[in-house]
Amino acid sequence: MENSPLFWIAFNAFVVVLLLVDLLVFNRKAHEIKLREALGWSVFWVLLSLSFNVAVYFTMGKQQALEWLTGYLVEKALSVDNLFVFLLIFNYFKVPGQYQHRILFWGVLGALVLRAVFILVGGALLAKFHFLVYLLGAFLVYTGVKMGLSGDEPEIDPENNPVVRFLSRHLPITRNLEGGKFFVKKEGLRFATPLFVVLVMVETTDVVFAADSIPAILAITRDTFVVYTSNVFALLGLRAMYFALASLMRLFHYLHLGLALILVFIGSKILLEHVFPIPMPIALGVVGGILVLSVLASLVWPKKQP
Repeated sequence: MENSPLFWIAFNAFVVVLLLVDLLVFNRKAHEIKLREALGWSVFWVLLSLSFNVAVYFTMGKQQALEWLTGYLVEKALSVDNLFVFLLIFNYFKVPGQYQHRILFWGVLGALVLRAVFILVGGALLAKFHFLVYLLGAFLVYTGVKMGLSGDEPEIDPENNPVVRFLSRHLPITRNLEGGKFFVKKEGLRFATPLFVVLVMVETTDVVFAADSIPAILAITRDTFVVYTSNVFALLGLRAMYFALASLMRLFHYLHLGLALILVFIGSKILLEHVFPIPMPIALGVVGGILVLSVLASLVWPKKQP
């Protein structure tokens, strides 16, 4: 089914319909997403994703289903760093809770388009130039080591962000929020609002994180269907997961070490592929085990407050 043009059209149409229903029906009125609502939506997106994974199993086989689930888990895990940065961005710009869902909606929509491009280009390059696979593995090991040695709280400095500085120089921006609008018209001129700046920050942040997550999934499988669809389903639940974990993310202070180990493991797996091949069920177990252990370690040994 993955090679059928009709499937690709139907799948992307299905994703667009889900996003439109989310925005125009369930979140038509701007409101702050509370924990109970966020948990409900998180469960919905996870169940929908697992249902699609079951469909992959019955139509494509066990191997592709395991690759899909592993890619989905890796993308979900790496998304936690995105969520923490989103929280910092919203706090820095003092974005009210009722507008955060709107920003994340358009941020996810833009991320879907950008990641589709990354996946197609990356997959084509790996298929044509096989030696790039080893560079990919080395890059993941390097990224994992770097992540493990860095602090567990990413820094954000919007004033020195080149994209924000470019917008400030070339686009008139209002000083205050204008409701939930990204642009307003004043005295015949169109102004961007601080919400638009926040949206651009969210988009550029996702591009940076995609530099880690897309190579990680391409290292698991180079099946474009598996990579793209697992990425899409992980991103669709990103907004709900953000609101569900916004108040809890600081509890999981060992999670960044777990993510670092996952990247090192996946990179090592691809570098040792011809010497010591690791079956996909074992790889899935290792990824899931590292995630569980890092969360449990965070709860057993909580971070000391300064």
